[in-house]
Amino acid sequence: MNSNLVPFRPTQRLLWAALCAAALAGCGSNVKLDDKNVPVETRSGTGVDTSSAGTSQSQVTPVDLTNNGGGSGVFAGTGKVVYFDFDSYTVRDDARPVIDANAKVLAANKTAKLAVEGHTDERGGREYNLSLGQKRAEAVVRALTLAGSTDGQLEATSFGKERPAVAGSDEAAYAKNRRVELVAR
Repeated sequence: MNSNLVPFRPTQRLLWAALCAAALAGCGSNVKLDDKNVPVETRSGTGVDTSSAGTSQSQVTPVDLTNNGGGSGVFAGTGKVVYFDFDSYTVRDDARPVIDANAKVLAANKTAKLAVEGHTDERGGREYNLSLGQKRAEAVVRALTLAGSTDGQLEATSFGKERPAVAGSDEAAYAKNRRVELVAR
């Protein structure tokens, strides 16, 4: 038996276990789900560069996102979907009518509630898309709150890429799947 080896004392074992646990915890996800700095951006125009229309450089087909659907009950006549750009959780300016209409209904009906469901297209990993969907939902909650509703009326949830609105792997399908749905509760 080698007499040069000294066994760990109980306090050293505890310290070693705590260090190992901290190291393992640091090996987890890099995705931050607690980012409360959710931007709301105002843009002019459509965000689509049409200067090269008709040339072979652009392979992205414009997608009509104006068919926004209507709500039901007290939300009848309000839009229920907010669309997002690729890899973004910034609320676009074209979502303003949907945000304002729903916030107005929520402000007038303090018992009304909305589930704010974030979705992504199929690109990216599951964990990343769940995080992005949550950030999109929280961005819409923030926009609704700034427009007059209260936090107690809204619940943000992410479904990531698990519930696509449209099947397909082209830009038209991706554009329809990058969304937040407002569902009356």
